[in-house]
Amino acid sequence: MDAWVAGGLFVAAYGLIAVDRIDRTIVALLAGLTAVALGIIDQHRAFAAIDLNVIFLLAGMMVIASTLASTGFFDWLAVRSVRLSRGEPTRLLIILSVVTAVLAAFLDNVTTVVLTTPITLSVARRLGVSPTPYLVSQILASNIGGTATLIGDPPNILIGSAAGLDFGAFLANLAPVTVVIFLVFVVLMRIVFRGSLQVPSASLEAALEGTEAATITDRPLLIRTLVVVALVTAGFLAHAALGLEAATIALLGATVLLLLGRLDPHAAFREIEWSTLFFFVGLFVLVEAVVEVGIVDTAAAWLVEAAGGDLGVASLGLLWFSALASAIIDNIPYTATAIPVVERLVASGMDPTPLWWSLALGACLGGNLTIVGASANVVVANLAARAGSPIGFFEFMRIGALVVGMSLAISTAYLWVRYLL
Repeated sequence: MDAWVAGGLFVAAYGLIAVDRIDRTIVALLAGLTAVALGIIDQHRAFAAIDLNVIFLLAGMMVIASTLASTGFFDWLAVRSVRLSRGEPTRLLIILSVVTAVLAAFLDNVTTVVLTTPITLSVARRLGVSPTPYLVSQILASNIGGTATLIGDPPNILIGSAAGLDFGAFLANLAPVTVVIFLVFVVLMRIVFRGSLQVPSASLEAALEGTEAATITDRPLLIRTLVVVALVTAGFLAHAALGLEAATIALLGATVLLLLGRLDPHAAFREIEWSTLFFFVGLFVLVEAVVEVGIVDTAAAWLVEAAGGDLGVASLGLLWFSALASAIIDNIPYTATAIPVVERLVASGMDPTPLWWSLALGACLGGNLTIVGASANVVVANLAARAGSPIGFFEFMRIGALVVGMSLAISTAYLWVRYLL
C-alpha cells in the first residue's frame, strides 16, 4: 500500500512541477512532508536523506556569487563576452557553453552554474534578448562537462568512492567520450537555436560601446572576493587530499569573505536562493520515500534479471535505464540507489569496468532530459525565474530530449567499442 501512495505522491508532484501552476518549491515540500506525515517514511530517515553537502555547498557559493555581483564583476565579464564574440549571438552562445563545460569539469557543475548564470543574465540584459537559449545551453553544457571528471558531477563522486576510482581513471575513461558529445552538442545548439538568437542592432551597438572598466563598482572588494574564489577553487580540486567536503570549503570561503569584505551577514544571507534550497529539501525527502518503499529496488532487480548474465545487455541497459531514472528522480539519490545494483552485478562475475562507466554516463547525461533531472538544472531554473525569465518544463525537455538522445547514442557506441567488443 505504501508503495502505491509514495508512487502516487511522486507522480502528482512531478505532474504539478511540469504544468508549472504551483511553485515547484511548495510542491516538493508538500509532497515530501506528506510522505512523512502519512508514515511512509520515518521522520529521522527523511531528515537524514537531505544531502547537506549539496545544501551548504549551494548556500556558500551563493554568498560568494552575490558578493561578486555587487562589485560589477559579472557585468564586466558580460561586456568582455560580447566583445569577444563581436556581438554574434551564435558565437556568444558557444563561448558561454565552452566556459561552462570546462569550469564544470574542474569545479563541479552546481558551483559552475551559480557563478556563470549571473554572467548570462547580464549579457542578455545588455543585448536586450531573452536569456533562455543561453541558459538552457549552459545547463546542458554543465552536465556534459561535469561528466568528464571525478569532481565534475555529484554522481561521479559517489561512484568513485564506491568503486575506488580516482581522478585519473575518470579522466582517462570519460573525458574522451565527453569531448565528442560536447562537440556534437555545439553543432546541435547552432541548429536548434538558429532562428531565436537575433540581437536588436541598437542593443548590440550600445553593448559594444560600453567600457569594461566602468562596470567595476568596488575594486578592493572585487580583489578580496577573487582571492577567496581562487582559494575555494583550489580547495575543491584538493578536497580529497584535504579530507574536506565541498560544502565545508564553500562555507569556509563565504565566511572568510564576510570577514575580509566587512560585509553585513544579514544582507549577504538575503541573497541566498532559499527557495532553491528548500526545493532540494523536499525533493530529497520525496525521493527517499520512493526508495524506502522499494520502487527503485524493484526496477533495479528487474534490470539485473533482464541482463541474464550478459555483460553487454547489463552495461547498455544500465546506461539507458540510469539516464531515464536520473531525469525523473534527480541523479544524486538515483546513483546512491544504483550503486548496490552494480555491486550485485559485479558479485555475479561481470567485469566491473563497463558497468561503472555506464552508470556514470547514464546518471550524469540523463540529468539533461528534464529541468529537475540534476541539481545544476534546478539552480539555473530558480535563478532565471527570480530574474523574470522562467524556463518552462516542456520548453526545456524539448531540447533536453534531443541532447540526451544524442549523448546516449554516442555513449552506447563508445562503451561497445572500447569495453564490450
